Amino acid sequence: MPLLQTIDPSTLPAGAPGKAAPDRLVSGDPSFMTWALDASRGGEVRTGIWEATPGETISIKGESFEFCHILDGVVELTEDGQPPVTYRKGDSFIMKPGYRGVWKTVETVRKIYVIVG
Repeated sequence: MPLLQTIDPSTLPAGAPGKAAPDRLVSGDPSFMTWALDASRGGEVRTGIWEATPGETISIKGESFEFCHILDGVVELTEDGQPPVTYRKGDSFIMKPGYRGVWKTVETVRKIYVIVG
């Protein structure tokens, strides 16, 4: 198995649909699609592409670290006790362990993610 993997959003495997858990839903009725592309170190490091339709959910990272790169769309993240931050196509950000806040998908978003933990 090669140790170099290209992430190509135009050639994705079958995705897994999802919805917000009732205890995480803030507003709207967002739908999710996840394309899990790789899991390493016994599943501790996960990489893929994730998409969400408009709506607001509570985001809790717990002990995980997540890097995100926005491929399309607009999101507004509001960490508890902090002002909102908007991210658009081409932006990247990190949510560190312990992060808790509201993820608001303003325009359908698609992101590359790398989760550790």
